Amino acid sequence: MTALLDFARALEFAAHKHIDQRRKGVRAEPYINHLSEVAFLVAEATEGKDPVVVIAALLHDTLEDTDASYEEIERHFGAEVASVVAETTDDKRLRKAERKQRQIDTAPTASPRAKLVKLADKVSNLRSMAYSPPADWPLTRKVEYFEWAHAVVGGLRGINPRLEALFDRAYEDGLAELRGDGV
Repeated sequence: MTALLDFARALEFAAHKHIDQRRKGVRAEPYINHLSEVAFLVAEATEGKDPVVVIAALLHDTLEDTDASYEEIERHFGAEVASVVAETTDDKRLRKAERKQRQIDTAPTASPRAKLVKLADKVSNLRSMAYSPPADWPLTRKVEYFEWAHAVVGGLRGINPRLEALFDRAYEDGLAELRGDGV
């Protein structure tokens, strides 16, 4: 299989698995928009040279948010992709606070590919939070989310200067937008 065909298969898989999901923000964008943005950010960061990590970026929420299994991802996309997806998946059996702390704690020891996906995911999430935040979240909760994402990214630094700069920009601009300072 070619990398392009593998990517198209992963896109179809992700779109099907997330078909009824929407982002939590006031715009309620289709969830696939987030996945495609994360994959695009990773593809740019790697200059398209690592199809495994780009495909994993596209699938990074399938284990956590859909009925997809590790075995299914491994069967369709290979062990390398499945491994990165698993590494970027939160354990939903844990309480939310524990999951969030675990992301902070494990970020420094994540594999390089997982770090790229996690970093791109945080860029996408901050952009979304700034311009289409959940309507029922007070400002303090939104700011806390930004601070938590910043703590996670602290452990991811050193993996890709371009993605790190995009994160820093999303962090600064997003906080300004939330606080009404404009950008």
